[in-house]
Amino acid sequence: MTSVPQRRKLPGQELRWDPVAAGKCFHCLMERKEFEAWLDNLSVTFLSLVDLQKNEALDHLIALSGAAQLKHLSNNLEALLKRDFLKLLPLELSFYLLKWLDPQTLLTCCLVSKQWNKVISACLEVWQVACRNLGWQIDDSVQEALHWKKVYLKANLRMKQLESHEAFETSSLIGHSARVYALYYKDGLLCTGSDDLSAKLWDVSTGQCVYGIQTHTCAAVKFDEQKLVTGSFDNTVACWEWSSGAKTQHFRGHTGAVFSVDYNDELDLLVSGSADFTVKVWALSTSVCLNTLTGHTEWVTKVVLQESKVKSLMHSPGDYILLSADKYEIKIWPIGREINCRCLKTLTVSEDRSISLQPRLHFDGKYIVCSSAIGLYQWDFASYDILRVIKPPEFANLSLLGFGDVFALLFDNHYLYIMDLRTEKLISRWPLPEYRKSKRGSSFLAGEMSWLDGLDGQNDVGLVFATSMPDHSIHLVLWKEHG
Repeated sequence: MTSVPQRRKLPGQELRWDPVAAGKCFHCLMERKEFEAWLDNLSVTFLSLVDLQKNEALDHLIALSGAAQLKHLSNNLEALLKRDFLKLLPLELSFYLLKWLDPQTLLTCCLVSKQWNKVISACLEVWQVACRNLGWQIDDSVQEALHWKKVYLKANLRMKQLESHEAFETSSLIGHSARVYALYYKDGLLCTGSDDLSAKLWDVSTGQCVYGIQTHTCAAVKFDEQKLVTGSFDNTVACWEWSSGAKTQHFRGHTGAVFSVDYNDELDLLVSGSADFTVKVWALSTSVCLNTLTGHTEWVTKVVLQESKVKSLMHSPGDYILLSADKYEIKIWPIGREINCRCLKTLTVSEDRSISLQPRLHFDGKYIVCSSAIGLYQWDFASYDILRVIKPPEFANLSLLGFGDVFALLFDNHYLYIMDLRTEKLISRWPLPEYRKSKRGSSFLAGEMSWLDGLDGQNDVGLVFATSMPDHSIHLVLWKEHG
């Protein structure tokens, strides 16, 4: 009689009768067709089993296997386990799974194979989200996934430079012979006003002086392509022509130094804030004083003329608004429809004036931001409510330079700081020299500002910060090239 092969007992298993193993043992090979038919039948039966039965059947077959079969299994098992799921899955499902991986892991996965690199590089949403998480601006109109993967790589490098405090470099502008009191920056050009009775316009990228004109002592400056407007310690405001250096307008009426100026050509208006505690509104073309705004009890160190972008009971989008700030208060005035305007609102951070404001102000038509000794205050311009107070770290008394949707640029006596406004954490710092201090906040300023709303790989260039130095030079902090 032919013996029936006995099933070996594996650890933890009970012996059971197996009808497959109970058949006759043939001492000759099956015919090929007969073997294929048997294999097909066995496959159908195996696939019909539940997982537990499949596992038991495999255990039994392994127990029956000899050395040749076990070696064959060992050699092929690893390859069988390496199924390329990205190749097998539909592309949409692959994208869904990839969204759960962090970008650094995805970059590692790109090295697995050309197929993986192709699929991962084509996942638009993954790379857009990765860029957004780094504080990068996303232009949804760009639907090329490879573009956003490249932007992420560039963004990741820039953020590493920021975190390691290596994103900036410095340079100096030399040319004034006395104290530089006033700075203003626009479109790659920096204007400086000095006690040496001159104002200079510098190309920041080259360090070259583009224009130099003789003026009065400058406490505030603002310019455009044709003209320069200066506020002076001689209590006046003047308008100068760059090309000829000629004075084209002279605004007389203040009884104290003019610390801040702003203007709008379309409105034909100029506004000025003074040490005489007043704000004056002038006709820009004629130098006629249209109105004197009173109510401040300290030096007016900042005036801002800006279009409203939100609606409230007091103003509508498109209305022009004047903000004026002193040591303790920010006043909001309507501009345009009524010349004899009254103050719409006065903002303070302490009714008893125990907390003073820093002489810097951010107003973009939607939010008002100002810094104090206890933190940054952000007001909603539609409601005038305080949205949040950002407390600085204990080691720093930070002053505001620039404020955006994603980042804020801050500084103290020793460092320039970048804060991620989503987490309110300082993510980078840069050492500053012993710069000239100013109670009016005019001897230091931020440069390019668009990156504060989110970097985009193009706007992290040019001037970051400028300040005047005791030796009459101007110290510049600039973005490094990406490398």
